[in-house]
Amino acid sequence: MQKACYQINLQTGFGGGEVYTRFFTRALIELGWQVFLLVPPQASWWKGLEQEGAVIIPVAGVEDIAAHLPQTRSLLVFQTPVPGSAAEHLRQRHFVTCFAHMPLYGRNPEVFRHCDLVFAVSRHVIASLKAADITHYYPEPLYGVADLERPARLRRVFTKGGPVRANSSYDWDQRKFRDRFLSYVHPFYFALKPSREFEKREGLTLGIVSRLTPIKQFPLMFEILAPVIRRFPQINLEIFGSGGYASVRDLKRSLAPISGQVRWWGHQGNVKAVYPLLDFLLTGLPEKEALGLNVIEAQACGTPVLAVNAPPFTETVVEGETGHFFTDPRQDQGASFEALLQAFIQGEALPRPLLARQHLEIFSFPQFVGRVETAMSHALALAG
Repeated sequence: MQKACYQINLQTGFGGGEVYTRFFTRALIELGWQVFLLVPPQASWWKGLEQEGAVIIPVAGVEDIAAHLPQTRSLLVFQTPVPGSAAEHLRQRHFVTCFAHMPLYGRNPEVFRHCDLVFAVSRHVIASLKAADITHYYPEPLYGVADLERPARLRRVFTKGGPVRANSSYDWDQRKFRDRFLSYVHPFYFALKPSREFEKREGLTLGIVSRLTPIKQFPLMFEILAPVIRRFPQINLEIFGSGGYASVRDLKRSLAPISGQVRWWGHQGNVKAVYPLLDFLLTGLPEKEALGLNVIEAQACGTPVLAVNAPPFTETVVEGETGHFFTDPRQDQGASFEALLQAFIQGEALPRPLLARQHLEIFSFPQFVGRVETAMSHALALAG
């Protein structure tokens, strides 16, 4: 089998899976692979990858994939779930692999049973595959990297090195009538508001840099932690990211007790400019999180992390060196988190992630290329 990879990502929004697809593509090209990337035509940001050597092929849906594949046996890599019927059809001629970008706890594992090989992005995800009795997985995690560059089409308001300004916190779901309607109305409302440029406030700055999606479980977490933060008026929470209407609504409700300590900055294309503005990156709850690319990015920018002491964060954070762990607030009602805040308010030194060079090297692009080379050699051997 030739070193040609047909990579499929049918997501129409841009999130962590798409960031992963970008640096996975770069790794393959560096290793001498010919890469074809099959994506929806409306996902225009992929155009920039043509300059990196990938051939972009627009496909309307999974049913159109076969028409763009060669007659010879080829290696397929799905970055988004593939229906079982489609996988079985494609496996008649090709070797079908797929990525598990999310742990399977509470999810339907059937989309992975019909692939020839499953890649996982963390040991936490591998454990969930085992728990679902899926045995045809690659045994080592393909940890991601701190890919801090975003396609130019996503840097909506400012350019590299420019100021951080407030954008809309909403990412409209065009499948819903309410969201379609609001996607027309809200931009006019937002345009009437005064432009806001970020200035750090006095005190300790916690930040969320993430898509505001249900898997992060921010509303559930802040139902417990917001009353804790309210006891520390010198603590500020800055939220960088966007989400669906319901996700933003629920998060705002949970943050109501500390609304005066919270500011919303919306989607940011240049996250490299955001992390240094924070004293800590604050993660969400752990069990539905696969790895947390934002955790890796923050540490690479020198920003320490506050995270629940559980996988997958225990794979990416070194206690006392790149951040601090606190007990899941559902277990202690935020007591551990409160103790950390109290220590930093009283002057305890913040961790300095950039000094943890050996740990950061695990998530470097050269080491990722090495992981991809080993994994793809494994896939080729199985494909025959």
